Amino acid sequence: MPRFIRPLLIALSLILSGALPVISHAADWDIDRLMQGLAQTRTGHARFVETKKIAMLDQPIESSGELFYTAPDTLEKRTLKPKPETMRVEGDKLVIERGRQKYRLQLQDYPELAAFIDSIRGTLAGNRKALEQAYQLSLEGSASAWTLQLVPLNAKMKQIVARIRISGVRDEVRSIDVDQADGDSSQMRIEKLSPP
Repeated sequence: MPRFIRPLLIALSLILSGALPVISHAADWDIDRLMQGLAQTRTGHARFVETKKIAMLDQPIESSGELFYTAPDTLEKRTLKPKPETMRVEGDKLVIERGRQKYRLQLQDYPELAAFIDSIRGTLAGNRKALEQAYQLSLEGSASAWTLQLVPLNAKMKQIVARIRISGVRDEVRSIDVDQADGDSSQMRIEKLSPP
């Protein structure tokens, strides 16, 4: 056996022995495993930066603030810039506060909005059953870098949202991208913070 072949075979066997567990682990990764991991998080606190691209505007709109989550169904988005605004969803109620104005909505009266909010809450709660009531799910990647795509099943919802892509690492959501049916889009980047 020529001298250069043996080190090549050793290197190749080391690479393969290191790669096999990764390949096996990737094969085990699926929506159920993702949902199980996400369901372990009972509370969350994160900073966000959201960029909205709207066809009527020349420049994207950027906002930033904090997100709070308490399992299974409480979600709060506190926008700090450019203008303070708080949106809090708890169960079937949505409360929006802008300055001195306060709006209270019942999500059952706004099914498309409810479906969108439930896409976020369902993902954070690891509730596959709830997600599949409104969306067709597909998962790409591995535990260390995944993207869950949600495509609406309801015809009315499809007229508003073309798809939602939620990306993350293990049990952390890192971004939420929404492509609207009219071509507008939003991109939210999320950075986990320690509990408040």
